[in-house]
Amino acid sequence: MDIDLLTAALGWISVINIAFLTIATLAIVVMRRMAIWAHQGLFGLSEQALDEIYFRWLAQYKLLVLVFNIAPYLAFRLFL
Repeated sequence: MDIDLLTAALGWISVINIAFLTIATLAIVVMRRMAIWAHQGLFGLSEQALDEIYFRWLAQYKLLVLVFNIAPYLAFRLFL
């Protein structure tokens, strides 16, 4: 596989994942009450537990994007 093609693919994958992360963050911030209402009805969790779950999910997703998308992209860009 060509390194330039791989670098371009990682760049676009990073853009897509960052956009998804931004949309998910905005959705949780803007529609927090609706999300809590829906998830409390489905799973019976407290509001505090749901806040922790939302925060943990966003933090883990951000870390995965950084480690598996952005870091390899920057490494390829620096060494090419």
